[in-house]
Amino acid sequence: MSHYHADHVYGLQEFKKIGAKIYAQGEGRNYLSSETAKQRLIASRIDFAPWVNTNTKLISADVWIDQKLKLSIGGVDFFISRVGPAHAPEDLMVYVPSEKVLFAGDLVFRGRIPFVGNADSKGWLKGLDEIEKFNPNIVIPGHGNYSVKPSEDIAFTRNYLKYLRESMSAAAINMDPFEDAYKQADWSEYEGMPLFRAANRMNAYNVYLSIQAE
Repeated sequence: MSHYHADHVYGLQEFKKIGAKIYAQGEGRNYLSSETAKQRLIASRIDFAPWVNTNTKLISADVWIDQKLKLSIGGVDFFISRVGPAHAPEDLMVYVPSEKVLFAGDLVFRGRIPFVGNADSKGWLKGLDEIEKFNPNIVIPGHGNYSVKPSEDIAFTRNYLKYLRESMSAAAINMDPFEDAYKQADWSEYEGMPLFRAANRMNAYNVYLSIQAE
């Protein structure tokens, strides 16, 4: 499992029913024990009913990974490694060298505005550098279709994060109002993309706050 965001974990009980073993990065334990996780599930049972309901549970991993783990299944090697904190505190990616395929979770987005949330954007940028070192032929993101041009989609994600940081940095450091910085930024490259209206302002604000905390 790539990380403990609701859209990636609320179905885990269904995999457990059929005997799956859950692997996750150890920082996920902090999320599972948090009040945020409990309250988010309560709200989701209302907001996303009937898909999220009383049968939806917060599921702990069977195996907690610190930094790296190698799995061999059916003669195929899977290299699991921690990234970040980046998109989430507990990001994991999985590389299959025999196929040159990398499962990137929500570290790489294609064709849509990334969801930044409370991400560590600086750590995320470092994580993208780590992904590039694998030089995969195919990247499978957490959302959307797989990427057969990983370098382009990695560059898109990187450039978006860099622009968020560049456009918000001066205002955050000088304690200038967020709204002024947001209005002055040039979003023309991104405003026609899916989820721009839903996510971009929130992304920018979260980066503005995170730069102040760095």
